[in-house]
Amino acid sequence: MASLRDQLGGLVYSTEHGKTCPDCRAPIDDCRCEDTSEQARLAALDGIVRIRRETSGRKGKGVTTISGIPLAHADLKALSKTLKQRCGTGGAVKEGVIEIQGDHRETLRDALTSMGYQVKLAGG
Repeated sequence: MASLRDQLGGLVYSTEHGKTCPDCRAPIDDCRCEDTSEQARLAALDGIVRIRRETSGRKGKGVTTISGIPLAHADLKALSKTLKQRCGTGGAVKEGVIEIQGDHRETLRDALTSMGYQVKLAGG
């Protein structure tokens, strides 16, 4: 945690630049925090796409999650749309992980393998 001196030494109020990013203190228009976090996420991936079925925290409903895809957020949303159409179900993209409703591991593995990804079925 920052010391009291560091907490009190920052900018208190200014109308010069408008809203500022709470992380880097740059104006919102000049903030690059999202880009750097996206690059860090992509750098941490090992190139293997993992598909697993999860039910925890979803009131018993099964969800197939796909993680480890080395794409930017906008490209992940486009891929997610394609995969959801292929499975005929809904889903979402949350924090770099694609969630598809239902158990579609085999269908998704075939689709991603045909797209050129190295795929592993993770979990039980």
